[in-house]
Amino acid sequence: MMSLRELVERYIVLGGGFNEPVALSAFGLPVAETERIFSAYDEDYHISRFFEFSELADPGAAKFLVNGVAITHVALNAEIQTIL
Repeated sequence: MMSLRELVERYIVLGGGFNEPVALSAFGLPVAETERIFSAYDEDYHISRFFEFSELADPGAAKFLVNGVAITHVALNAEIQTIL
């Protein structure tokens, strides 16, 4: 599984900084792995409070099921750095 630090680093590269919505498909992972990783982090209160999942009207963004909810994008709050 991708470590939280790796996920945050990849997110920053893809989004150009914190609080920017990034398509989950941009992480370049297989669908099952994307859903598993983000679902696992979403289940952990100490981590999930820094994640903002959304379903944006972006024709190029694939939908993923994160704990049963259709999601296309994630934005990370900069405060996540406090737990890395």
